[in-house]
Amino acid sequence: MITVHHLEDSRSQRVLWLLEELGLEYEIRHYRRDPKTMLAPDALRQVHPLGKSPVITDDQRTVAETGLIVDYIVERHGGGRLAPERGSDERLQYDYWLHYAEGSAMPPLLLHLVFDTVEKKSPFLIKPIAKAISANVKKQFIRPQLDLHLDFMENELRQHEWFVGNQFSAADIMMSFPLEAAASRRGLESRCPRIKAFLERIHQRPAYQRALEKGGPYAYA
Repeated sequence: MITVHHLEDSRSQRVLWLLEELGLEYEIRHYRRDPKTMLAPDALRQVHPLGKSPVITDDQRTVAETGLIVDYIVERHGGGRLAPERGSDERLQYDYWLHYAEGSAMPPLLLHLVFDTVEKKSPFLIKPIAKAISANVKKQFIRPQLDLHLDFMENELRQHEWFVGNQFSAADIMMSFPLEAAASRRGLESRCPRIKAFLERIHQRPAYQRALEKGGPYAYA
């Protein structure tokens, strides 16, 4: 039995969605964030030393990092579903998006979140200076990087319906979080109609909706 150590409002929502798409049996162990710090509770350290989510346990294995968890579940329990055949060109693309989601797409989004926090939580006397510095960093670096990646992903979806051709795969599950975060933090405006359509498609999938029901409220950020 797979156990998902699920932190509220976190990337582990993708793991629940994957398991629902595959129709696998699993159990959820819920964890709540600290209401003041919004960090994961110390109880997660008993599962993995970093105390981060997502993390799963399966038999005697503990598996962390979303990309590895997705790859592990698809390979061990997927029965050939939601991933192209190994050695194919499609598999190379699939592996690329599996790694791109966290390795390239998420860093500028996390930086945007960090500087938003700097603006909101700086002491009163230095808040104007902090806001000015934050605004400059966003303008000069973060937003251009976000736009670069959004244009890249928009162009990819202009060529086909999903990230690996016209077949839904686990790569689309991996890509959901950065795109949901981008829509929440940066806004997609009129420049990204394909990304908007992608998000609408995944949100309508029955497995996605079942995962939300089981995982709890999700802030898309």
